[in-house]
Amino acid sequence: MRLISFLHDGKSGFGALSGDRIADFSTQAPDLKSALAAGILADLAGTAPTVPLSAVTLLPPIPNPGKILCVGHNYETHRQETGRAKVANPSIFTRFADTLTASGQPILRPRHSTHLDFEGELAVVIGRGGRDIAVADALSHVAGYACFNDASVRDWQWHTQQFTPGKNFPGTGGFGPVLVTADDVPDYRALTVTTRLNGQVVQSQPTAEMIFSIPTIIAYISAFTPLSPGDVIATGTPGGVGAKREPPLWMKPGDVVEVDIPGIGLLSNPIADVA
Repeated sequence: MRLISFLHDGKSGFGALSGDRIADFSTQAPDLKSALAAGILADLAGTAPTVPLSAVTLLPPIPNPGKILCVGHNYETHRQETGRAKVANPSIFTRFADTLTASGQPILRPRHSTHLDFEGELAVVIGRGGRDIAVADALSHVAGYACFNDASVRDWQWHTQQFTPGKNFPGTGGFGPVLVTADDVPDYRALTVTTRLNGQVVQSQPTAEMIFSIPTIIAYISAFTPLSPGDVIATGTPGGVGAKREPPLWMKPGDVVEVDIPGIGLLSNPIADVA
């Protein structure tokens, strides 16, 4: 299934997208995270009224994740361009839920900086929670996959060794447009993440070239914190980020940035200044 969350007639909802219509599951569960927690998605399919996609405003697929965990330097091309040392374990940082923005909605350049960078990524959404999840079992905990743009305010990211400020300005985390359920993704390693800025390819790399696999990431994270249905893991960005170009390539108002993962979706966001 291709699942979306949306606003319709002033109310939030979620459902399954097929063509240009949405099977609206909103009367049967409060939101997609709740449906994942209850394990009822299979029961909802085929039982719902439909609404046209043109009548809704998209939200991030999971508008209210309990946790957003991001992996840094998880492609060798990006590790090399940043000059980071090789490490034995994934580098993990966090985002807040209020940083998320839906496909079609702007990524916001903050008042405090013009150093706004793109980071196209594959996101994983947890469907079945757990703690100390084994690598061998990890993919059974995945609800599905989505496009993510871990847009970063670089100078704030580099104020210290901690990434948190540069990764948590509101409206900087592009997410969507859909969550493709895991049963429709035979092999996440067969995907390719491509980022385009104003139509020009700036990043492109197969997910098979991640340094740490998704099962390894899930096992590592679940060792230090419980994972819950609806939690989001952004799995890292390929090389080619704007900060490491000569001259640097910063996103600015009027630009359009796209994260394209065939088989998963096309996440598109205009860039705008904070009002």
